[in-house]
Amino acid sequence: MQKNLLFLMVSLGALCGCSTSRSDEVVYNPEGFVAPDAPLIEALASDYRIAPLDKLAVNVFQVERLSGEYQVDLTGRIVMPLVGAVDAVNLTTDELQERLKQRLSVDYLKNPDVTVGVVAATGSNITVEGAVRRPGLYPNFGTMTLIQAVAVSGGMDPTANPKRVFVFRQVDGRRMIAGFDLTTIRNGQEPDPEIYRGDIIIVQGSKSKETWQQVFQGVQTFGIFRPI
Repeated sequence: MQKNLLFLMVSLGALCGCSTSRSDEVVYNPEGFVAPDAPLIEALASDYRIAPLDKLAVNVFQVERLSGEYQVDLTGRIVMPLVGAVDAVNLTTDELQERLKQRLSVDYLKNPDVTVGVVAATGSNITVEGAVRRPGLYPNFGTMTLIQAVAVSGGMDPTANPKRVFVFRQVDGRRMIAGFDLTTIRNGQEPDPEIYRGDIIIVQGSKSKETWQQVFQGVQTFGIFRPI
């Protein structure tokens, strides 16, 4: 993922054209820019496997000290009072519940009643990069539009070209790209597209030197999008 994003950033940083023009290489505001492929955690089913940096809600019945939200660290563990570090990564919530029950029943509680839920999954993020004030990962748990996604990243910086905003999305197993013009969207001339978790949004800056051909060299046009 990091390597793919780096490639996208390097490629888009090499775009050319004046700062007031759209790109000729990408379809803008396409009607067929449909919802992306459903991620494995779309419904947060019972077989969802806990991942590093997920945030979990743990409730131990009638034990307020142990109940609360815990974030899985990069080593795959949560750290709870009394219990200490507990491996959580790659477990389902049911499996983690059973593990916590076993740990608590050894020395602290008789027949503990434990429930575990996922508050925030790492797969719920979007990525906003390029000429924005605060590039990075942002959560998207509900409905979000492109204008809102740019806003949560602090808005465009002074070098941004609002006519060259690109969304990368996984559709039918392929990485696709579509272009959007924020000036016409803000004026109500074009709809503000919905942004889904997993999307990568890149706002092009005005300082660019090379051409789109470097991005799409040897890549065949696919429908209204161009696959990456």
